Amino acid sequence: MHITVAGKQVETGDALKTHVRDGLGTIARKYFDHALEANVTFRRDAKGHAFVCDINLKAGRNLFMRGEGEGSDAHKAFEEAAEHVAKRMRRYRRRMNDHARHLAGEREPEMGEPARQVVLRPEPEEEVEAEPVIANGADHPAVVAETQATIDRLTVGEAVMRMDLAHVPVLMFRNRATNALNVVYRREDGHIGWIDPRTN
Repeated sequence: MHITVAGKQVETGDALKTHVRDGLGTIARKYFDHALEANVTFRRDAKGHAFVCDINLKAGRNLFMRGEGEGSDAHKAFEEAAEHVAKRMRRYRRRMNDHARHLAGEREPEMGEPARQVVLRPEPEEEVEAEPVIANGADHPAVVAETQATIDRLTVGEAVMRMDLAHVPVLMFRNRATNALNVVYRREDGHIGWIDPRTN
């Protein structure tokens, strides 16, 4: 597994990098030895008192996991983030194994559909009428980031699992049962919402 350790205005010395590589290596061997790569970033919290560690891990084809931890030093922040990732893996390990067995039984592996993921700059919150932002000749918010994404064919349960593992608020997928585009998302009350556009 390729592991990248970086700091945003935080020094990441050899001892910390070794600690991170050893820690993630232990977790990978125990829970997901097929992990491909991990990006670990350290930064200070908003007040500048504590350290924050973000782990973004590619655990397999189109399977991403995220963990975040906070501590009085970088080592403690990493330990909390790593435990966050390990807990997620323990919680969903059975479902992932079931999913892998299901895919192994198919004649051909299903390839996800290519998609584009775009991050837009938010609209101003002022009540005063602001000048519209013009991007590429169109009247819409400016694009901040654009990445390639994949829309996978999943069951609703698998989509919820992927959303939780990646620690994202929403996930679009093609429903394995209906072949329609669906969305699962985490509601403000903590429950999971599911949008299925089928008509009766």
